[in-house]
Amino acid sequence: MKVRVNMKKTAIILMLISIFSKIFGFARDISLSFFYGASNISDVYLISITIPSVIFGFIGAGITTGYIPMYSKISQISGEEKSNDFTNNLTNILLILCTLMMGLGLIFTSQIVKIFASGFEGETLQLAITFTRISLSGIYVTGLIYIFNGFLQVKGNYIVPALVTFPMNFLIIVSIFFSSKLNLLILAVGSVLALFSQLLFLIPFLYKNGYKYRFTLQLKDEHIKKMAFIAIPVIIGSSVNQINVLVDRTLASQISTGGISALNYANRLNNFVFGIVVLSISSVMFPMIAKMAAENNIKGLKNSLAEAIGGVNLLVIPATIGALFFAEPIVNLLFGRGAFDENAISMTSSALFFYSFGMIGFGLREILSRAFYSLQDTKTPMINASIAMILNIVLNIVLSQFLGIGGLALATSVSAIFCTLLLFISLRKRIGSFGMGKISKSFLKILFSSLVMGCISRIFYLYLLDNISNESLSLIIAIGTGLIIYALGIIILKVDEIDVLVKAIKNKKNASLDN
Repeated sequence: MKVRVNMKKTAIILMLISIFSKIFGFARDISLSFFYGASNISDVYLISITIPSVIFGFIGAGITTGYIPMYSKISQISGEEKSNDFTNNLTNILLILCTLMMGLGLIFTSQIVKIFASGFEGETLQLAITFTRISLSGIYVTGLIYIFNGFLQVKGNYIVPALVTFPMNFLIIVSIFFSSKLNLLILAVGSVLALFSQLLFLIPFLYKNGYKYRFTLQLKDEHIKKMAFIAIPVIIGSSVNQINVLVDRTLASQISTGGISALNYANRLNNFVFGIVVLSISSVMFPMIAKMAAENNIKGLKNSLAEAIGGVNLLVIPATIGALFFAEPIVNLLFGRGAFDENAISMTSSALFFYSFGMIGFGLREILSRAFYSLQDTKTPMINASIAMILNIVLNIVLSQFLGIGGLALATSVSAIFCTLLLFISLRKRIGSFGMGKISKSFLKILFSSLVMGCISRIFYLYLLDNISNESLSLIIAIGTGLIIYALGIIILKVDEIDVLVKAIKNKKNASLDN
């Protein structure tokens, strides 16, 4: 019980950090939209940072999933020294792999850019190639961050990995500003320096938590092989997600200039909730339920999983309704200035509206996938993700013909929901019932409260807009009113997750007073 209370406390702290981090992240996106809008330059910049993340992202997902359970197992059986040797061996193997990937990337940059953005031509294409060659060097840092974040989390330090985005976002904002005044290449160089700042931030905390680097290279190490066995299905499943990103971006580049940027801005808004709520809960939940699975504590795993699902529903569903009712005013409030014109607002708000349908799907998919990973079943999420990818590609091609950029977002949402339903069915077959009746009842209460909130706040917003003629102020007041209505709704309907959240906050307060 104490472990679960600590999980809730840590998740709440991470959510608070994530809120500030995401606000800072929005400052970065607002800076990009202000100076470059939804233009060919912003498209080029976003593609250049997307390519390295896609090329390496699937390997990073495998590391994240396989490293923590393997480190814990080695530490338990052989001690801390052996687990640190494993970390160093993995680090050195990864650096060699990054060198090979970067070499191939530099040789075939032009072809890679054309795959990711087939609509780029002339100067836009050449600029994208130059930007990408600069950005590719960042894969070294990205790989190391995946390992070192996992190391800190397995040591129980979740806070530091959550803080690394602050120096990164600051440097990106600075590079955006100076690139607009001096030279466009500062944009690409700044993104790489921002990645390096994350690594520099982590290093002191790594050594404080007992990590010591030394050169160890054993390609045939049994632990590496076992980790690879666990990670390969995750890598395949993640590469499926990256293929979705590739298809989205290349179709967006064909639909409209600025289409890639519009998708990116909308996805950032959509990921605001995902990053604050879902990643905070899942990053704390995963090491815990992995330990429960190793101890064959299936009952504890089910309880933690049900609480995580309930927590996601409690916070993500109202955010979904809010985004559906206020997509355009939100986009206009956050981005509607500088070079971000009416066309950019229209494309971005359309994408946000359709992304919002899948917000709950994105959130629960992450939680359910982590449950499978804790059971060392990485094959099931891979298969389900592959099925969803095929659906996404088909819907991308069909819906983009009718809805343009919005069609790409809707295809992503539908495939995410479909994948989540498959995971629910598969997990129930694997571990039996984990309180779906209770979860469904709570879901309906939260959905009803959210819809009431959305309708009333929308009516109130339109009334304020007619009377005070200030769109931003009307939106802020309407959202504030909506939050109050939602809080009253879930209290009146006695949503169980409220009690869990209140207890966690009380426990945190009491712990602070004791200290």
